[in-house]
Amino acid sequence: MTNNHGLAGTMPDRSPTPGTRTDVPQGQPSRITRRAALGLFTLPFAGIRQVAATSRLPRIVCLDDGLAETLLMLGVRPVAIADRKVWEDWVVEPALPPEVADIGTLLEPNLEFLQQLKPDLILSSPYLDGIKPLLGRVAPVTTIGIYGENGQPYRNAVEATRKLARLVGKEAEGEALIEATEASLARVGRELAPFAARPLYIVSFMDQRNVRVYGRMSLFQDVFERIGIRNAWTAETNYWGFSTVGIDGLATVDNARLAYLEPLPAGAGGTLIESPVWNAMPFVRSRSIMRLPPVLMFGALPAAARFARLLAEAMTAHG
Repeated sequence: MTNNHGLAGTMPDRSPTPGTRTDVPQGQPSRITRRAALGLFTLPFAGIRQVAATSRLPRIVCLDDGLAETLLMLGVRPVAIADRKVWEDWVVEPALPPEVADIGTLLEPNLEFLQQLKPDLILSSPYLDGIKPLLGRVAPVTTIGIYGENGQPYRNAVEATRKLARLVGKEAEGEALIEATEASLARVGRELAPFAARPLYIVSFMDQRNVRVYGRMSLFQDVFERIGIRNAWTAETNYWGFSTVGIDGLATVDNARLAYLEPLPAGAGGTLIESPVWNAMPFVRSRSIMRLPPVLMFGALPAAARFARLLAEAMTAHG
C-alpha cells in the first residue's frame, strides 16, 4: 500500500533523476470495440491485457516513449525502443514486453544494431531532429510531436494517437483509446469533486534542494483542467511544461497540497526531513503531502489516464 504521507517520514532512496525523453513477434488478429475499450481504464493498467497484435504489422523502432506506450495500447509491439531502463523507472505501465530490444541511449542509439533489426519504420519526435539524417540511413523516419510551442500536449496526444492508428491500420482501436481515456478522466473528475477547492503542486525532485514543478504546457496541467483540480503553480514554464525551482519557491500558496512523483534521487528523503526550509513549507506543516508512483511526465494518453487514476487514489486515501 502506498504511504501517502511519504515526506513526513522516511522516504526511500531512488537513484534515477527525471529523464529528458519526450519523449515484433506477431499474434493473432484482434479488434477492440469501443465498449471493451471503455473498460480498459476501470482497472489499473497493470491489470489490462493489451490487444493482440495483428499478423502483418510493420516492424517499428520507436524513439519516443509516449508514442511507444500508445502503440502498445493499440496492440502493436515495437521492435525496439531506446533506453529500456527509463521505461522501467518512469513509464511502468503499460508493461514493456521482454521481446522489445534496447538500442541504447536516446541521442546516441546503436546504429549498427538498429540496422540489424531491419525496421520498416522509425518513429521519432522533434526532440531528435538533430539525428534524423543518421536514422534515415537505416529506415524511413516519421516524426510525431506531442510537446511543442502550442502547449497543448493532451490535444496533441489525441492527434498522435490517430496518426499512429492510421500508420498501423488500427483506426478503430485508436478511437476506442481516445474515448476510453476521456471516460476515465470524466470519472476521476467526479471522484475528486470534493477535493477541488485546494490547489495542488505536482513535482519531481531533482535533488535534495530543487524540484521540477509542472504547470502550463504540461500534460499534468491538461489533466488537471479535465478533472477539475486547480494547479498551485501558475508561473511560467518551459517547452516541456515545467519550471525548475528551489524548494522554497513552493511557499507561495498557503493552503496548497503537494504530490511528488517517484522515483526519488539518492539521499533526498533523509536530507529533506532534516531541512529547516522543507519543514517550514505550509504543506509540510499541515501534512498535506502525497506520494505518487512513477508517471511518464512527457507521455501521451496512457500516461494521462495513469496520472489521473493514481492521483485520485492518493487524494481519496489522504482525505
